[in-house]
Amino acid sequence: MFLRPLFALALACASLSVAGAQAVAEGKVSEPQDARAWLMRIHEAANRRSFEGTFVVSSGGAVSSSSIAHYCDGSSQYESIESLDGQARRVFRHNGLVQTVWPGSRVALVEESLLLMSFPGLLQAGNDRIVDFYELRKEGQERVAGHEADVLVLQPKDTLRYGYRLWADKASGLLLRADVLGDKHEALETSAFSQVTIGVRPQPEHVLLPMKHLEGYRVVKPVLTPTRLEDEGWVLNAVVPGFRQVSCVRRAMDEAAARADDGAVPVVQTILSDGLTHVSVFIEPFNAQRHTRHMLASVGATQTLMGRKGNWWVTIVGDVPPDTLRMFANALERKK
Repeated sequence: MFLRPLFALALACASLSVAGAQAVAEGKVSEPQDARAWLMRIHEAANRRSFEGTFVVSSGGAVSSSSIAHYCDGSSQYESIESLDGQARRVFRHNGLVQTVWPGSRVALVEESLLLMSFPGLLQAGNDRIVDFYELRKEGQERVAGHEADVLVLQPKDTLRYGYRLWADKASGLLLRADVLGDKHEALETSAFSQVTIGVRPQPEHVLLPMKHLEGYRVVKPVLTPTRLEDEGWVLNAVVPGFRQVSCVRRAMDEAAARADDGAVPVVQTILSDGLTHVSVFIEPFNAQRHTRHMLASVGATQTLMGRKGNWWVTIVGDVPPDTLRMFANALERKK
């Protein structure tokens, strides 16, 4: 699924030309600035429009649905996502503060998000170079969830990343559906609204009130300590084209560890992005009882590579082809 922090986006917005904005209005996509204008229109709609709906994610043979309410009130954003299948879970977001609540186990996880990653957002940090690594073309119009949509395809210029087919609401630019495409243009993962109302009245209280009332919940607040990969004794000795490091922290390995609150040893996590997708690299001390074998796993578009490097265990996760993860694994070295 797509993830979205904001600072580099402002730079990209500033780079949009009048010609690019006009190309969007006329439905033409030819020059790089035109492609950037299309992508920025989708991004701005996800951040500045208020909407409510239900979206469905299909990945690796599994299908899940969630309800979403997103409100924009001035410069602030408020979001509520509730899973409609399986274990009950609700996610509340006020700008960068994210609260995940499991009513069944009465646990609440509260943290500042490293990357704001949720459909229907699209762009990430480093998006100013997207057009260097993807080509965008328009493929006509279709209806999605009762809305007329422009169909766009982002085709990678190399084999290091997946392609995307996007359906953007013609009136507002809101992303209505997104397919992650494999090398044969097959859909590896699909996120799509089954129904959505765009332009609803903002109701921030529907997000803020539940975030303030956690009586009876065990509240877990993982500590994220900013750091640098080099300061932790590691280097990436080769650059995977298009990817930039956007954050590096010491943290608990995953939300399950945080929920267990079992005193697990923190790991180093660094995130790298090409502007559309991201790769997370986790580094932790090797533990023979937990780290039993090297593994490459695939679920839909998401690949996970795990293996030992000396006295350390490295886990690399991303919506990228397996060879891209291997490039990151081979580039990661302990400083001498």
